[in-house]
Amino acid sequence: MELTSSNVSMLCSAAQFLEMEECDSLGTQSLKPHIEKFHEAIRFWTLFELVEALKQCQESLHSKRYLEILDRIMDQLIERLASPCTISSPYTCSSNASSFRVSFDTSSYNSLRNNFSEATWWFEHLLFLKIDLLDNIIRKMISYNFDQSVVSKFLFYYHKLSYVSAAQDVKIETIKVVINLLSLLDIGSISCKDLFNLNRIAISLKISKFCRNNIESLIGPLLDQVTIDYLLIPSPHDSDHAYDVDFVLRVMKIFLLGGSFELNSNRVKRVSKMMDLFLVEASPDPHLQPCEFEALITVLPDTMRESHDQLYLAMDMYLKVHAGLSEDEKMNICCTLNHKKLSPDILRHLTRNLMFPSETKPRSHVTRHSRMKTILQENDHLKNFFDSVIRKSFKITVVKEDVEKIIYDDDDDDDDDDDDDQELMKCGDLEGMEGGTRLAYVRKSRVHTMSNIIYLPKFCS
Repeated sequence: MELTSSNVSMLCSAAQFLEMEECDSLGTQSLKPHIEKFHEAIRFWTLFELVEALKQCQESLHSKRYLEILDRIMDQLIERLASPCTISSPYTCSSNASSFRVSFDTSSYNSLRNNFSEATWWFEHLLFLKIDLLDNIIRKMISYNFDQSVVSKFLFYYHKLSYVSAAQDVKIETIKVVINLLSLLDIGSISCKDLFNLNRIAISLKISKFCRNNIESLIGPLLDQVTIDYLLIPSPHDSDHAYDVDFVLRVMKIFLLGGSFELNSNRVKRVSKMMDLFLVEASPDPHLQPCEFEALITVLPDTMRESHDQLYLAMDMYLKVHAGLSEDEKMNICCTLNHKKLSPDILRHLTRNLMFPSETKPRSHVTRHSRMKTILQENDHLKNFFDSVIRKSFKITVVKEDVEKIIYDDDDDDDDDDDDDQELMKCGDLEGMEGGTRLAYVRKSRVHTMSNIIYLPKFCS
């Protein structure tokens, strides 16, 4: 019987089951030498031959026994998927060492290449993997430093397509394995949007709290990659809330921990704005308790918010919907508002807002001071303009006096001439006054002509 890539895995499994791996005293022949010789040719197989052999291995794993050939096939497959030669032509790079040839349609292959990028075109070929074999291959890819962003994309792709037709128990097992494998990857190689979709499916399947915590630990550090729409998750069925507030609080706390990512200003700014928008969306919920709303507004430190305008709008809406709150509850909510981070319009609205406790409103002199400060900031360009006009007027006055002294001064003696020269030199040193410099030169040469007057600055009477 000839060994080929289509039967070698079954023969290995049969030899193991029949204990024909070694020769015995009864003269039973061993298949091991033949298999070992055939193993040497695996490196010449095409990708399609490796895939076919992997399918046969998968069918032979019912007994959960270890097959040495499986490791060799997976090693060659991973090496081939990462090879540029495979990307350019996956059905080449083969030799005559293997008698098995896979028939293929070139047009269908080109169509496949158009639908997938060069790094992900092979995804469709590995959809046959069962969950156990998928776990083995992905772990080998990670250990071989395979591109982890490609690995994460394949896991999401595999889960999306296998989820449709799978039974309920298979769906639960698949999502558990996918979550565990994603946890092994670098967090920067995973898409946060795909994680939110995976979390939504996990909620619908009612998977264990442990698995949900693993997803949230992946979502938290990447929270700045999504928009407010992803946070608007409906509350669980056992809650009357409009949105899952506990989930938002958990992922926000994970984000603040930082993890492997540094909390730079841009990331914090995006998340703080998104959190303020969530507050505005969640504040009209009549079932949102004061302690829960207080936890939402205080989960971000004050230093992470550049403005408190959105925070004020959320508080105002919450107080209007929950009109029966006690004064202490109102104080606990409103005391976090920073008046210095409110715009003038919002600050004026706050002073007239009857829903806010009087203790949380700014005092009158503080309000006037803030208004004057804002006016000065808004008109700062006018202040700079008048300052420049005053400085220019002062320079022109000084130059005018010196010029009049130069033209109409009588020549008394040489000492007076020296004094005049010094005055003219000072005039010439004035920055940017070309006329003063020219007049100094004229005074020294004792020449007074009309052509010299051309360089004099013009003054208004």
